[in-house]
This record gives sequence, C-alpha cells and structure tokens, in this order.
Amino acid sequence: MVKKGIILAGGTATRLFPLTATTSKQLLPVYDRQMIFYPLNTLIKAGIRDILVIVAPEHSGQFLNLLGSIFKNYGVRLVFEVQKVARGVAEAFILGERFIDGASVALILGDNIFEDDLAGAVKKFRTGGQIFAKKVLDPGRSGVVRFDAKGRAEKIVEKPKEWISDYAIPGFYLYDSRVVKAAKRLKPSPRGEIEITDLHNFYLKKKELKVAVIKGAWLDAGTMDSLLEAGNIVKSKRLHKKFHPLVDKAIAEFNEELAGICRKKLI
Repeated sequence: MVKKGIILAGGTATRLFPLTATTSKQLLPVYDRQMIFYPLNTLIKAGIRDILVIVAPEHSGQFLNLLGSIFKNYGVRLVFEVQKVARGVAEAFILGERFIDGASVALILGDNIFEDDLAGAVKKFRTGGQIFAKKVLDPGRSGVVRFDAKGRAEKIVEKPKEWISDYAIPGFYLYDSRVVKAAKRLKPSPRGEIEITDLHNFYLKKKELKVAVIKGAWLDAGTMDSLLEAGNIVKSKRLHKKFHPLVDKAIAEFNEELAGICRKKLI
C-alpha cells in the first residue's frame, strides 16, 4: 500500500493568466472550495496521510496560510517544498527524495480532479508503476497509452501526431521506491523538462507498468474553459458533497476560524 503522496502545485499557469497574476492556479476556486482540496481529497480518501505539496516560491506563503495547520487535528502531515523553476512533472520525485525516503509514492497534479474513488488501486499497489487511463475524444492533446486486456502498458506517447489509442493519461501516478533514482537518470527533453512520459517508459521497458481505466469524470482545470467546466461538473455531479469527512471537517473548522477573525476585525 502507498502511504506517501505528492501534490505538484508549482508552475506559472500561463494559460490561466491574468487570474494567476496574484495567486496560484491551485488556489483558485472550483465551485465552493480551492482547487488544491480536490487532489488532497483524492490522496486522503486513498488512506494517504503523509503528503508533500510542491509549490512555486511566489505563492508559498499563500499555501502556508491556507494549509499550514488545517489538518493539525486530523492526523494528516503536510510538508512543503519550493520548486524555484518548473522543470517538468518528473522533477517532483527528485525534489521529494528526502520525503519519499525509499517508500512507494503517489503523485497527483494539483489541477486534476477525479470523480472515481482511486483508493482501491492505491491500496492494492505493491511494486513497479501504475498509471491510469481515461477514454477521451481528443487523445492527441496529452500523453496517450495503449494497453492490453490485462492492463499492461504496451506503448506511451506524449501528444502523438498519429493515433495510438483513445486513452489519455490523467495526472495521477503510483511508483515504487526506484522512482527517485529513475527520475535522476532522465535527460531533459528538447523543451528542457524532465518528462513524466520518460519515467513511464522506464517502467514500461521493464514490463512493470500497469494501467487502470477511469470510468468517471476526469477534470484538468488548467485553462479558462476547463476551470469553468470543472466547477459546473463538480456542482452537477455533487462532487463537493463526496469529500472524505476528515477533509470536510478540516475545511469547516478553518472557515469558522477565519470567519471569527473577520468578525473581530469588524467590531
């Protein structure tokens, strides 16, 4: 079972400018709560209570103000790491080396929202790597995976120009303890980033990369349109009502404390 999780919430989010001129993308609201709570909920529902949040330096204080002590009474340990320059998704494992400390780990992108409960896959994971797949209408916009009937990955291509399959790879990954060493050995791509696709392929070549299909909604709230769509889907599917009770209680306690502070200022 995976007991450690990483949320990658750094980057500049240029596609959401000017909304991100003053705050992080992951602190923007998705319906009734900040975006960051959705990946947090995914990890906590999966039984993960030890979580590293990787943030950009210009927004680190905002993350601390919101999350620094929100789970102090609920048995969840949050630690933070500053990513000075975004150098690719796979860099999260290098930045998180000390946090991972030889354990298996889950990585979730801070702008990815899942309707499915992924706890079963997380609890069953033992070794190798596991990615997820979602059937989409436009697979060429992201990483794409082809896999066999037993859920074994056969081929992965980032934004393929030719059809590979209809299954895109969402931003949630499970890896065993070899992931840090593997990430360190990756060479930057032509765009200067350590690509998560190359890390997938490291395990694929060893025939140790499994694929699980996601049936429910997968939301990548990284553009103006997708951010709006995410809020509408969260509302219509009532995803905000399906949070782990621990997360709901922590948010309610934080909001009440914040409201109390505001009331005192008005007196």
